[in-house]
Amino acid sequence: MTATTTDTVRILAISGSTRTASVNAALLRAAGELAGTEVKLELWDGLAAVEPFNEDDEAAPGAGVRAMREAMLAADALLFATPEYNSSLPGQLKNALDWASRPYQASALYGKTAAVIGASPSGYGAKFAQAELRKVLTACGVDVVGDELCVAKAHTALGEDGLPVEEELRASLTALVTAVVTKVRG
Repeated sequence: MTATTTDTVRILAISGSTRTASVNAALLRAAGELAGTEVKLELWDGLAAVEPFNEDDEAAPGAGVRAMREAMLAADALLFATPEYNSSLPGQLKNALDWASRPYQASALYGKTAAVIGASPSGYGAKFAQAELRKVLTACGVDVVGDELCVAKAHTALGEDGLPVEEELRASLTALVTAVVTKVRG
């Protein structure tokens, strides 16, 4: 689906963290606030409900998988924010992508536009997790756009208003969402 220059671009935002106080989910909310009126950013909170991938269940996946696929298919693009666990992406996010990628070339992911950001309390800002996520998404047939956006020392990156404290991060988030919109409108 390609949005026209007058259509609102619908972006499904997916945090790789299932924590209630996830800084990655907060970063996605901030991206939505900064996106402007031409974007409708919806934060999807169903990651914890996605059942473990089992090839035996592909013909009749559970409710969590069906809900995720429907949300992805309804979106014009995807925006992922991932924490970093053991220098990689969280298992629950990888599990969800395994479900979303099937069947290949007819999946909820194939041909989608997406961008990746990541936040962590470390000085690396989920750099390795983002690289892994970009690799997985590309293998699933997703067009990953935009530059790497690593938010280090994430616990201090957002202010009380939920927006980035540093103007550079605000500008980077805005530019990333703009890159997604530009690609979707292609």
